[in-house]
Amino acid sequence: MSEIFLDTETTGLSFREGHKIVEIACIETQDAIPTNNVFHKLINPERDMPLEAFNIHGFSAEFAEHKIYNNGDSTKHIDWKLFAKTDKLYTKRYEEETNMRCHIILDQSASMHYPFVNQNPGLEFNKIEFSALASAVLLHILKKQRDAAGLSLYDQTHSFYASEKASERHYRMLVNTLEKATLSTSQNATTKTFEVLHQIAEQLQRRSMIFLFTDLFQSDIEASKLFEALRHLKYNKHELVLFHIYDKTTEFSFDFENTPKRFVDIETGNHLDLFPKTFQKKYTAAVDSYFEALRLKCAQYKINYVDVDIRQGFDKVMMTYFEKRHKFL
Repeated sequence: MSEIFLDTETTGLSFREGHKIVEIACIETQDAIPTNNVFHKLINPERDMPLEAFNIHGFSAEFAEHKIYNNGDSTKHIDWKLFAKTDKLYTKRYEEETNMRCHIILDQSASMHYPFVNQNPGLEFNKIEFSALASAVLLHILKKQRDAAGLSLYDQTHSFYASEKASERHYRMLVNTLEKATLSTSQNATTKTFEVLHQIAEQLQRRSMIFLFTDLFQSDIEASKLFEALRHLKYNKHELVLFHIYDKTTEFSFDFENTPKRFVDIETGNHLDLFPKTFQKKYTAAVDSYFEALRLKCAQYKINYVDVDIRQGFDKVMMTYFEKRHKFL
């Protein structure tokens, strides 16, 4: 008599609570003797692994980064730690098996915490909050598409780096890190973006799509060094998208009530006392010239430049992502 024995492992027992199957295995027997017909499949549950389930079958949320070992596979890629937990042989799944690698770089310097939402009625986000939320949305899309994502944060130093992975646990960690980034700020500290970007470029060894969120507040001297660093990021055939994050109302149009105001540089503490309308025309002309220079320089070095007003929503970021991903693949 022919029989098929079926076994499954899950994240839990109740589908109403969102639990999923993580492993299916079948074996055929003929008159109680196993045949060579077997089936085994690991399934990414796209959710966390409860401790109770982990204690039973040994699968963590990272298991989706492995595949079952088959005869003929190289033994050098066997994950012996996972073997100790599960008594089963798995090999590590490498990034080439994901659809795409993406690395998000987020400027969390003091200037990115402007404008102050509590002083601007109707404003939903400051620049760091907008950038972090846009990054979180990108991470959600990348996870759904089984892409590998990494993250870098910087202020006056390179404060955080996570290489590209595709596991559920990794994505949760990245989102939690983004949330914390919106809460911390470094006061009175200048940011040398170009130095940090050189460091990140050295760490990105595999071809990736890179998204850089920054407000690009640099001195004239540092601006030239910035583009040297951006060219370094494009090394190894990376695709680089530069999201220039700003508040058009105050940082571009200089639209303030014409009463005496003190303007303070968040990063240096320097300040100016003036009537906004007196300098508005010269200021907007200078900023417009600066933006145009950025566009031309990016075009020269084949860097995708996208200016993003935080008051206009996330459409520009999302449309840019989908367009560039299609071309990247």
